[in-house]
Amino acid sequence: MNLLRALATVSSMTLVSRILGFVRDAVIARLFGAGLATDAFFVAFKIPNLLRRMFAEGAFSQAFVPILAEYRTRMGEGETKLLVDRVASALSLAVLAVSTLGILAAPLIIYASAPGFSATPEKFELTVAMLRITFPYLVFISLVSLAGGILNTWSRFAVPAITPTLLNVSFIFCALVLAPYFHPRVMVLPWAVLGGGVLQLALQLPYLARIGMLPRLHLDFSDPGLRRIVRLMGPAVFGVSIAQLSLLINTIFASFLANGSVSWLYYADRMMEFPTGMLGVALGTILLPSLSKYYSGDATEQYSRLLDWGLRLTLLLALPAAVALALLAVPLISTLFHYGHFSAEDVWMTRRALVAYSIGLVGLILVKVLAPGFYARQNIRTPVKIAVITLVSTQLMNLVLIGPLKHAGLALAIGLGACLNAGLLYYKLRQHRIYQPQPEWAQFSYKLGLALLVMAAVLWGAMGTENWWLVAAWEQRAAGLLGIVCLGAATYFATLWLLGFRIRDFARRAAE
Repeated sequence: MNLLRALATVSSMTLVSRILGFVRDAVIARLFGAGLATDAFFVAFKIPNLLRRMFAEGAFSQAFVPILAEYRTRMGEGETKLLVDRVASALSLAVLAVSTLGILAAPLIIYASAPGFSATPEKFELTVAMLRITFPYLVFISLVSLAGGILNTWSRFAVPAITPTLLNVSFIFCALVLAPYFHPRVMVLPWAVLGGGVLQLALQLPYLARIGMLPRLHLDFSDPGLRRIVRLMGPAVFGVSIAQLSLLINTIFASFLANGSVSWLYYADRMMEFPTGMLGVALGTILLPSLSKYYSGDATEQYSRLLDWGLRLTLLLALPAAVALALLAVPLISTLFHYGHFSAEDVWMTRRALVAYSIGLVGLILVKVLAPGFYARQNIRTPVKIAVITLVSTQLMNLVLIGPLKHAGLALAIGLGACLNAGLLYYKLRQHRIYQPQPEWAQFSYKLGLALLVMAAVLWGAMGTENWWLVAAWEQRAAGLLGIVCLGAATYFATLWLLGFRIRDFARRAAE
C-alpha cells in the first residue's frame, strides 16, 4: 500500500469526523453557550476521555500494535488470533472494573479534578451526575481502540479513521432532537457520549470478522504475548498519564478562573484537534505498523527513511496550519461558534486561547510522529522520561503564565511543553542513531519558509478587520472563511509547486 495514499485516506476520513465535530460544537455552543452547564459537561467528559487516552489510544495501543505486528510477521495467523482473544478479554475486564469504580467514586473524582466547582453546589452536583453517565463510555471506546489497532495492522486504515464520526452524529442528533426531553436540557450530552461509544464499537465488529480477528472470550493471564504487552504498558501508562495529568492540572487551574474559562479552553482545543487529528494522529496511525514491521525485520535503513518521510510531511502540512490558526482565529471562531448564547466576549476569550495553542501546534503533531520511533522498537521508557521533564516544565510555565494571561497562559504552557517534548524526542532519536536525516533538509526548509511567508501575507490581506466577522451574517462569514481558506491553501501549494515540490516525491510504500 502507498503510505501517502493511506495518509490521504485516513486524513480525509478524519476530516469528515472533524467537520462533524465542529457542527457538534456549534450546536452545543448555540444551545448551551459557555457557562456553568457546559463547564460541568466538559469536565465530566474529560475524565473518561483522559482514561481513554491512557488505557486505549495511549498506553494500550503503544504496547499492543508492535507486539501484534511481530506476531503477524513471525508467528502465523493462529497464534495471532489467540493473542487477540486473550488481550481483548483482559482489556474488557480491566476497563469494566475501572468504569465501575469511576461511577462509585464520581464525587471524589470531581473534588480532585475540578476543586473550584465545590464552591458552587449546583455546578458540582451537575458534574457528578454527568460523570456517572459518561464513565461507561470508557468500556466501549477501549474496545474500539483494540479493534482499530488490529485493523490498522492489517492496513485497513479507513474504518478506524471514519469511526469517530459516529460520536459526533450521536451528539448532534441528541442535542437537536432529544434535548427537550431532558431536565436540565444539558443532561442529554452525557447520554450522547454513551450512545456514541456503542455505535462506534458496533461499526467495527463486522470488519474484524472479515479478516478473521473478531475476538472471543478467552482469559489466560499466563499468555506470554499478553504478559509482554502488560510489561510494556507499565511505563506506557505512566508516560501517557503524565501527558494527561498535565491537561488535568490545567483543568484544575481553569476551575478557579472566571466562569467560561474551561469552555473557552475546550473550544480552542477543539480547533487545535482539527489539524492534530488530520496530520499527527493520521501519520502516527500509518507509521507505527510499518515501523514495527521494519524493526521486526531488522531493516534499519528503511526505518530511518520512514521517520524522515514522516517528519518532512509533518512540517510541510503542520506549519501552514499553525500560521492559519493564529491569523484566522477570529474568523474561524466567529463562523463556527458565534451564535445564540455564544457571545462576542466568548469569541475574544477563545481567540486568546487559540492563538496561544497555535504556537505549539507543530510540537503537538511532531510528538505523534517521533514517539512511534520508540514505540515500534518496544522502547517506551525513553518517551516516559521525556514526558516527566515535559510535565514539570509545563506546570512551571503554568505558574508563571496564568497570572498575566489567565486561561490563555494555560494554553501557551501546553503548546510550549509540546515543543519541548518534540525537541527532546528528536534529540534522543539522533543520539541513539535510530534516525539519520536524509539529504537536502536545508533546501527543503528554505523553500518551505518562503511558501509560508507568501501564504501569511495573502491571508493577512484577505481577512480584513476582525470586528467585521463579529457582526456579519452567518452566510457572509461562512462564504468569506471558505474563500480565504481556499485562497491561502492555493497560494501555499502553488508556491511550493513553483519551487519544485511534486506529489510523487513524497510517495512511499508501506512495509510488507
